[in-house]
Amino acid sequence: MQKKYVDLLELQTRLKMGIESLFPDRIWVRAEISGISRRQNGHCYLELCQNDGAMVTAKTRAVIWASRWNYIDQTFRAITGSSLDSGMEILARVQVGFHPVYGLSLTIDEIDPEFTLGANERQRQLTIERLTREGLLNLQKRLRLPLLPYSLAVISAGNAAGYGDFCRHLKDNEYGFVFDVHLFEALMQGESAPASIMAAFDAILSSDVRYDAVLIMRGGGSELDLACFDDYDLAVTIARCPVPVFTAIGHEKDHHVADMVASAYVKTPTALADLFLDCYIAEDQRLASYESRLLMAFSNRIANMSSSLELLGSRILAASKGRAQDALHAIDLLAMGIFRNADRRISDSDHLQDRLLDRIQHSAVIRADKASAGVDKLEARIFSGTRNALQEAMSFLLKVEMSIEANDPRNILRKGFVLALDRNGIKIESAGGTRVGDRVQMMFADGTIKCGVVEIDRRSNIPGEEEASPTALPDVGS
Repeated sequence: MQKKYVDLLELQTRLKMGIESLFPDRIWVRAEISGISRRQNGHCYLELCQNDGAMVTAKTRAVIWASRWNYIDQTFRAITGSSLDSGMEILARVQVGFHPVYGLSLTIDEIDPEFTLGANERQRQLTIERLTREGLLNLQKRLRLPLLPYSLAVISAGNAAGYGDFCRHLKDNEYGFVFDVHLFEALMQGESAPASIMAAFDAILSSDVRYDAVLIMRGGGSELDLACFDDYDLAVTIARCPVPVFTAIGHEKDHHVADMVASAYVKTPTALADLFLDCYIAEDQRLASYESRLLMAFSNRIANMSSSLELLGSRILAASKGRAQDALHAIDLLAMGIFRNADRRISDSDHLQDRLLDRIQHSAVIRADKASAGVDKLEARIFSGTRNALQEAMSFLLKVEMSIEANDPRNILRKGFVLALDRNGIKIESAGGTRVGDRVQMMFADGTIKCGVVEIDRRSNIPGEEEASPTALPDVGS
């Protein structure tokens, strides 16, 4: 029995009639651009689709004829700042058509640019809400930047003007601060930008260098150019990075999800360079304050010691003069006593004067000689004692002076010794008080060296004490 059938052309013709009768007028269609191609003849061909998660649920072809393309493209760019591109969600007015050979197609004669901007903003809000629910929005805020960040990983386009401005401002700073900057190139706009930036993060974290911070920077651009920085997966990568992430994306009016999840954000690459320079300026000012306080303390101590020395010398001289005066006074009293005693004895012996005159005269002469000899000896002893006391006092004073001179910190430094201070300006008493990676200051007579501890050898420099193995510093890029 012969089967009934229709040929393909008749089927396609019926479909064409049915579809075109079903949609006689132009209608507005919401879809995502999955592909776009501009031909030499001026026509623009698009692939439109609709997705349900990771699955494509609908797909068709569309065309913008050359006669409408310039108007649509210029209008779209004037409002959004960007041309039509893959990944954009659009609201287009179309005429539905069906061709027996080419099948279903949509002819676009107008696109609403405001809808595309609104769709991006809606997706941005959904991304922010999701990051908030997952506790990722403030995860980076818990990380702390090192006091003096040195190794910086920069994610940017290598030829970007913003990156050049950042390098010039950071490296040519008037203070002479030095930084170690490594560039990890990535695409900074378009559909492929998030994946490219995340690949740069992988390269940074797998590097042998331990970076102090990761910097994402891009100059200004249109809202759609910068829409890649609202990507959810990119935001998750930034939030979970174990190193503080800083962003400088767009201009003052722009605020992207990448900025929100970063440890901190600024608006320009130059401002980002200032942020890191400020860390060093603040530390430099703090160290200068410690230096002034240390010099003042040394000056005060030396002045106090000089004052004490002068006071001690005055007291010694005063005591020596007092002892000499006391000795002279004692001599005067003794002489007076001797003469008074002699006068009394002579008065008591008047009645024996005639009989004992010779004996008295002889005895008086002997006693006078003895008294004179005693006075001479006493005077010699007094002056000898005074001289010895003065010599001992001067010797003691000289020793004090030599001790002060020997312990003067300036003389110690002039002899080649070094005064070791920690990062807070406090004297380091022993090797046990430091750790690998600490910042220390080595104070010499002619200046101060600021450096970091790369290795600690805990073996004692005193013979007989136990030895300990040295502690080596891991490579920290500093």
